[in-house]
Amino acid sequence: MKTIYSSIRQDWFSNVRGDLLAGLVVALALIPEAIAFSIIAGVDPKVGLYASFSIAVIIAFTGGRPGMISAATGAMALVMVTLVKDHGLQYLLAATVLTGLLQIAAGFLKLGVLMRFVSRSVITGFVNALAILIFMAQLPELTNVGWVVYAMTAAGLVIIYGFPYITRAVPSPLITIVVLTGVAIALKLDIRTVGDMGALPDSLPIFLLPDLPLNLETLKIILPYSATLAVVGLLESMMTASIVDELTDTPSNKNRECVGQGVANIATGFIGGMAGCAMIGQSVINVKSGGRGRLSTLVVGVFLLLMVVFAGDWVARIPMAALVAVMIMVSIGTFSWSSIRNLRAHPPTSSIVMIATVIVTVSTHDLAKGVFVGVLLSGIFFAHKVGRFLRIDRSSEDDGRVRVYNVVGQVFFASSEAFIAAFDFREAVQQVRIDVSRAHFWDITAISALDTVVLKLKRDGTEVEVVGLNEASTTLVDRFGVHDKPGAVEQVLH
Repeated sequence: MKTIYSSIRQDWFSNVRGDLLAGLVVALALIPEAIAFSIIAGVDPKVGLYASFSIAVIIAFTGGRPGMISAATGAMALVMVTLVKDHGLQYLLAATVLTGLLQIAAGFLKLGVLMRFVSRSVITGFVNALAILIFMAQLPELTNVGWVVYAMTAAGLVIIYGFPYITRAVPSPLITIVVLTGVAIALKLDIRTVGDMGALPDSLPIFLLPDLPLNLETLKIILPYSATLAVVGLLESMMTASIVDELTDTPSNKNRECVGQGVANIATGFIGGMAGCAMIGQSVINVKSGGRGRLSTLVVGVFLLLMVVFAGDWVARIPMAALVAVMIMVSIGTFSWSSIRNLRAHPPTSSIVMIATVIVTVSTHDLAKGVFVGVLLSGIFFAHKVGRFLRIDRSSEDDGRVRVYNVVGQVFFASSEAFIAAFDFREAVQQVRIDVSRAHFWDITAISALDTVVLKLKRDGTEVEVVGLNEASTTLVDRFGVHDKPGAVEQVLH
């Protein structure tokens, strides 16, 4: 009981003031993004706003990473475009519910551990790509506009980076939003505001069931989209959790996060919201503004709903220039500038993986594709590197009548050819002893290579002895090897 109480206190009440202020900043920054993502998906702005409120509130209780912000996201919105265009909003709501079910299944299957296969280079590339995409997303607000917008944005950046020298008691992004909004209202500036992005909802969300037939045909339509949404959502959430882990130097429960994301998406689908996931940009804003606990995530959802429903008129008057300044700060803070300095210091393969992840993610605007390419390249480079750690020494015994091969290293698909090439099949000796006591055979390709070596040697009448197989390698040889089976040599001869 004491442990549970300590955990609740740590997660919810160890940083109340910081969580409240950070939550307010994130909620303000989240409004235009939620509207923009709704527009990307082809749905009404309130769909994204309701989703952001619902997901943030629920994930605060069910998620595995305190202080991480989840809501409607651009990566998920891009997946939904075709579904909404071809079938409409109701199918999107059903797909959102199914997405949640798939994510819960992933959590129970403990698929969160797959993050172990994502290398540091991939995560760095992912972070840098997101920083670039966040900055690029602000460019439309800075294109073909008057000097006033540039002046307001520049003033916002000055406040963001200058105010902490005065005091850190209040997050500088919040001061920026308040000050620039006050200036815009006082001077009656004719610049773009949050209200120009779309109508804000004027009522609380209500529970509703998707209005569509519950049959196999519907499942066939939504399943491909739901599967993609589930993968993209979990991938972005796991990567964001890892980044927040590093920023706060605290651990997270990845499998619980999978389940939490699923629960949040199911509930969101039933109140008219679109599927969402963790947000790297908003999570960084939260952490940089002092948010650490679950309270900050809850505050984001609650403030968001209260502001758009009950203070919509005031929120609509926030100049986009203020929020652009905040997001530019996020992109600058998110980018790993040390990765540029380390391009020469780090191994070339690590730099290639990082750069490839950035290029693919930025060019496709698809997180999943960028990470897939990065993980694939990491795997290829790793296999090549490990495959080189194979040494086979030769020696003679009994006046040259016995040839001994000492194998040291890892034998698997990437090193199997080198393993075979190390043996001299034309050498006339009475006996060959293959000592593998310092080697390990990992897969059926390795076992096949061992079969090839032994059978080729036996084909010429040489007596072959394999010694030193460890237990795991022996198991593979017993199951898949043929060199010690009756009639194996005859099969090779014929």
